[in-house]
Amino acid sequence: MSGIFVIAELDGAIGDRIHALQERYDPKLAAESPPHVTLIGSSGAGPIPVGTSVELLKNAIEPVAAATPPLALRFGTPMRFLQREIVVLPLDPHGPLRALHQKLKDSGIPFAPARWPFTPHCTLSFYPTLTQESLRPLLALRETGVWTLSTLRVYLTREPQPPTLLFDAPLLG
Repeated sequence: MSGIFVIAELDGAIGDRIHALQERYDPKLAAESPPHVTLIGSSGAGPIPVGTSVELLKNAIEPVAAATPPLALRFGTPMRFLQREIVVLPLDPHGPLRALHQKLKDSGIPFAPARWPFTPHCTLSFYPTLTQESLRPLLALRETGVWTLSTLRVYLTREPQPPTLLFDAPLLG
């Protein structure tokens, strides 16, 4: 899929643990990008058009990030995503994370229609066909640590090329 996406990469020990799981259960996903949560470009708001200027994006996204404090978040129990071969670690779609998502949607950036309602998550397994042997340990996973969302990252994606980082917007509020 091509477009511009606003994501938050998982860092620290949680990012390392989730990346190790991705490498074990979905090496292709692990090689494509670090573990992350997509805030604009998937659920709730579709991708931003490729031709959108970086200036417009910065003028819209940076003030939202500057006014938002870092968010301490916990992942829920892993689940299969929309009855598909995708396993994710969900985040609560309400509260501060939804408020951030809504502020980004209302910031004036253009985006395509979303295919699904806002369902924030980190994908554990996307590409392989799941078997009982691979599904069981993924669904048994419990990530009890707190992850702090502290920076928005804005990427241009033009498949099949790797994504290009356009800019970072730290949460400073």
